[in-house]
This record gives sequence, C-alpha cells and structure tokens, in this order.
Amino acid sequence: MKELSSSFFAQDTVKTAQDLLGKIISINGMLVRIVETEAYGKDPASHAFKRTDRSALMYDTYGHVYVYLIYGMYWCLNFTSNQDEAGAVLIRAVEPLVGIEAMKKNRKTEKIQNLCSGPGKLCLALGIDKKYNGLKLGKEIKLFDDGFKIVKIASSSRIGIKDALELQWRFFVEGNEFVSRVNGKN
Repeated sequence: MKELSSSFFAQDTVKTAQDLLGKIISINGMLVRIVETEAYGKDPASHAFKRTDRSALMYDTYGHVYVYLIYGMYWCLNFTSNQDEAGAVLIRAVEPLVGIEAMKKNRKTEKIQNLCSGPGKLCLALGIDKKYNGLKLGKEIKLFDDGFKIVKIASSSRIGIKDALELQWRFFVEGNEFVSRVNGKN
C-alpha cells in the first residue's frame, strides 16, 4: 500500500472526491475503504460559502482533517482539498476491512452493512471526534492506495442539503453494499 501524499489533496475538490473512492483510511488500528464521498467548495451548501472560524480550514489547508458536528450529535469526517480555493471532501460511507469487532463495539451493532454507511455512523465506528479537527493527514489518520480498481462510479445530488441541489457532487461505488441508503436505495 502506498500512502497518499499531501499533493493528492491539492487538486480540485470534485476530482479529489472521485479519486478518494477505493482508497483506504487507517485510524486507531482499523482499516476501511472509502465507498462514498461528497465534494464541497464555495457553493451555497458548503461551510466555505462564507469564511468563518469553522470554515477557515477549508480555505487555508489541503490534506488536513476537518471534523464538525451536525444536528448537535453526529461528527462528520472531511479532508480539506484544493490548494487554489476553499474545499473539503466529506467521507459519507466506508467499507470495513480490519478492526471490524472494534467498530461493532463502538457502534453497538452487529450489522456489518449498517456499520459505516453514513457520515455519523462511520465516525462513531472509527472513534472520530473533534480532537482530530485540524490535524495534518499522515499522523493519526493515514490514507493509502492499495491499487484497488473501482468498476463504476455513480453520482447524484448531495444528501441532506437544501441549496445547490443541481450539483452532482456525491460520488459512490455503484453496487457497493456499504454505501449509505437514501430512500431505500443508493
């Protein structure tokens, strides 16, 4: 496995979101494969639409961890991207590979397909919270390319937003059983 360099994240955010599919995240002794992402730039649905203390990471870094809380209860894992403009990629779903028993314990579930099939679920399973926010990738969280080839990438509107619905910036591995379900389907 080859660790991703910070330059991987310097590219356009939409391209980074697509290129992250199939890559492996290593954290806390666990390994997972990314199967679903969403790109966020300076569009109206993004934290970076306006520069704030929270969104500054999206403006000032690439190749860093951006973690925030939604609905007052779920952490979301993002990786900052695009050296020329504000951006981050939300990791929406991952396929568990190593450390599955620890993930089940963290999530308090035995259902492997439901373990990491959503941004809040995967953060619970992997033990990700605010303490990771702002860290440079390659330390506590590492990303690797093991040469895995994606057969087909599908796209759709991003989930859970009300603005910029025309942007098809949600990317997922078509047919993967670990992708989050929207209205009962991928």
